[in-house]
Amino acid sequence: MADTVLGVGTGVFVLALLWVFVLLLCTLLAGASGVARLAAILAALGALAVTAVLLLLPRAGALPAPEAEVKVVDTLFVGRCVLLAFLSAVFLGGLFLVLVHHGLEPVYAKPLRSC
Repeated sequence: MADTVLGVGTGVFVLALLWVFVLLLCTLLAGASGVARLAAILAALGALAVTAVLLLLPRAGALPAPEAEVKVVDTLFVGRCVLLAFLSAVFLGGLFLVLVHHGLEPVYAKPLRSC
């Protein structure tokens, strides 16, 4: 694995670059009108298809041949649990704020007609 950067291979960077370009394209097409606006959906579906192909069909020989039993230990388990708890709290807090904002939206009275 001589071609890794920060512990990940080039495939991760290809996928990240693909999704950055697709999100940029979707942002640019969001302001369009008509059929051009629907091209953002096609771009996202195309990127999803490319991602699925790249994830489901890895390179041949990417995994080393099992010579001995390898014990896998997740050293970042606690950090991932803390991150998941933090992100869940932020999501639930944001959802609560959106629902409160939606529920407390003022309803203005219609003006009375005086005859």
